[in-house]
Amino acid sequence: MMQALKRQLKQLLILSPPRILIAGFALIIFIGSLLLMQPFATADGAGTRWIDALFTATSAACVTGLVVVDTGTHYSTAGQVIILILIQIGGLGFMTMATLFSLVLRKRISLKERLLLQEAMNQGSMEGIVRLIRRVLLYSFVIEACGALLYAIRFMYEMPPGRALYLGVFHAISMFNNAGFDIMGDYRSMTEYVNDPLINLVTVTLIILGGLGFIVLSDLMDFRRKRRLTLHSKVVLLASGGLVAIGAIVIFLFEFANAKTMGPLDLGGKLFASLFQSVATRTAGPNSVDIGAMTQASLFFMIILMFIGASPGSTGGGIKTTTFTALAAAMWAMLRGKEDIVLFRSRLAKERILKALTITMLSIAIVLLGAMILSTLEDRDFLRILFETVSAFGTVGLSTGITPGLHDASKIVLSMMMFAGRLGPLTMAYALRPKQSKESYKHPEGKIIIG
Repeated sequence: MMQALKRQLKQLLILSPPRILIAGFALIIFIGSLLLMQPFATADGAGTRWIDALFTATSAACVTGLVVVDTGTHYSTAGQVIILILIQIGGLGFMTMATLFSLVLRKRISLKERLLLQEAMNQGSMEGIVRLIRRVLLYSFVIEACGALLYAIRFMYEMPPGRALYLGVFHAISMFNNAGFDIMGDYRSMTEYVNDPLINLVTVTLIILGGLGFIVLSDLMDFRRKRRLTLHSKVVLLASGGLVAIGAIVIFLFEFANAKTMGPLDLGGKLFASLFQSVATRTAGPNSVDIGAMTQASLFFMIILMFIGASPGSTGGGIKTTTFTALAAAMWAMLRGKEDIVLFRSRLAKERILKALTITMLSIAIVLLGAMILSTLEDRDFLRILFETVSAFGTVGLSTGITPGLHDASKIVLSMMMFAGRLGPLTMAYALRPKQSKESYKHPEGKIIIG
């Protein structure tokens, strides 16, 4: 018995790619929390409590956006820059950033590093992985630079150019990486710009581009040459577009007459706000209306959208649009009595459906466990607790306003939810399990009654 336990412990200590990813993110969060605790990182020079610094560092590195202190007023410029660096590393992945330094220094990318990049980018093989990383870095910096410039031009109408440029850079990086952090002050997010076409369109575009995934962006850039898209890109574009459109329509209908949110807005403002909040549920997190004042129907529907999240290989979280689409296609095939699950005239392998089902069930279990623990620790409305829990797990960052007032134990729970959501339930499961040996036999087939 003791020998078996020792063997399992030794296997757990072997640094496989999933374990290296977990250790890397944990180290980044630890260093970030230590820096955010320091007096120089706060506006008043008093420093930040460890639990609040840890929560903020986790939220930034996991590109979530939930906050327990106001980023714009509590942290100094140095503290905000630390948060911005954590967002950039967390959004692109620390292995991608490490590869950037290797490319700059003209160092060779080792086989182990390629395996880590494959795991980090959720790729099926190492073929072309370095070329993909080069494109990831290029697309990210170009898109962020364009977003920063457009933001700065708009902000220059109401503040000095230096401040406008700083706000532009911060929010462009935050929105493209689907982090949702803002430095507007007093937890306002984008509520002052609910009727502003430029701010709305730039923010929505950055969130969508960050949430589609770098594989899809690369495929779109090659479309002119290849004249075709991969099945993955077709599914992502269809699912993302459909979810955004449905979300905007539902929010528009439920919030149209709500005097505390969209009621006072004109038709244009209502349309902008509906689209903005629907896109924000793609794991981004900014808000242009008061989330805490929205109807329960809107909040519940947004929970569903946040749980689905963005797409694979993106800066966002959630179970991913492809997972949701695969399960929906499997259900549709079952209802029609079809054996094959077909998308765009391509058959999906049964292993893909089993993987999608595993991710979904693990995610539901994690969310329900987190929500139950929070409901035990906090005397608050359960729908709001569930909203914050899904927002944390989906690395969204939308909040009904209860996160800053949570107890320390609840902050730790939400931090763990953000960490698990950013890395993904399967990565966590693979990292924790010992090495599996291949079975040399099969059990006899059995039958149970389903349904």
